[in-house]
Amino acid sequence: MNAKDAVARRIQYLCLERDIAVNALANQSGIPPSTIYSMLNKKSQNPGIVSIQKICDGLGISVREFFDNPLFDDLEQEIK
Repeated sequence: MNAKDAVARRIQYLCLERDIAVNALANQSGIPPSTIYSMLNKKSQNPGIVSIQKICDGLGISVREFFDNPLFDDLEQEIK
């Protein structure tokens, strides 16, 4: 799995865990829903750390907590 897919899956999991919709997450995070949707689909190949930080703020978690998940343990090498 690549980093972009891992970030998308982590966001989806956190929304399911907290029973919130993507639009609600966007409102809580202060970012447009389109930004999150682009992170969840193939539109954005490089989810920005500032957007991830805002999502974490909206969820009330740290960036460390966001990335402290087995999804990020064995990522594919990006440079090939």
